[in-house]
Amino acid sequence: MADLSKAFSGFSTDDVPAARAFYADVLGLDVSEENGMLFLRFESGHEVLVYPKGPAHEPAGYTVLNFPVEDVPGTVAELRERGVSFEKYAGTPTETDDDFVFRGGGPLIAWFTDPGGNVLSIIEAS
Repeated sequence: MADLSKAFSGFSTDDVPAARAFYADVLGLDVSEENGMLFLRFESGHEVLVYPKGPAHEPAGYTVLNFPVEDVPGTVAELRERGVSFEKYAGTPTETDDDFVFRGGGPLIAWFTDPGGNVLSIIEAS
């Protein structure tokens, strides 16, 4: 039987150099480039592939990557100092406050996008 236990997820970008700079330099992740694609490597041993799609790229309409943290508002403030812009949702079930944090039930969460427009989140670790 085929061993399918080493699966990993991926999503596209329209600009690999911009994505590399964002994930490595702004977010501080372990990033490597192989064959024109990026691999985001996490402490857990998981990898995520970011692959080029050029002008055919369309940002995902959902959150593609979640970063669990102990202090959501503090992490949002820190990333904003690094130039990350967070999404402000008003008049929706996921309305965020002035700190860009959703506090409407469940874990605290804040959303932002990468250079390709893909949605990422900072979410309260459980």
